Amino acid sequence: MKFVIQRVLEASCEVDSQITGKINQGFCVFIGVSDTDTKQIADKMIQKLIGLRIFSDSEDKINLSLKDVNGSLLLISQFTLYANCRKGNRPSFTEAGKPDFAKEMYEYMISECKKQIPNVQTGIFGAAMKISLVNDGPFTIILNSDDLAI
Repeated sequence: MKFVIQRVLEASCEVDSQITGKINQGFCVFIGVSDTDTKQIADKMIQKLIGLRIFSDSEDKINLSLKDVNGSLLLISQFTLYANCRKGNRPSFTEAGKPDFAKEMYEYMISECKKQIPNVQTGIFGAAMKISLVNDGPFTIILNSDDLAI
């Protein structure tokens, strides 16, 4: 599982000229799922995501978590995080999770995040989405489950 986490001042997702999710301060998270992922892996990734202390405190030190700043989440499914560009110039996406499984995992993560964060917004799985955001920093973190002790 892969997350690309962007600390944002605001972010939104649009599908077919309709806003499906919009947040102010928080994280815009692009989520890639592989077929080897499990709910246990998702739980660990969510725990890490919500616990990240990457907001500034009163002394301008990066010391506060999403909960500490009453931040929101915009969760976007993005299978292209599993692009394999080793050969040629056309990426292969065979390492990405099969759509039915990836959608199930994405929906699981949304429901689990909603248990901890009051404002969780989303894109639409499999849709052509237009994402707008104002990255605060810029501050972007790539979180890969292969790098976590699970």
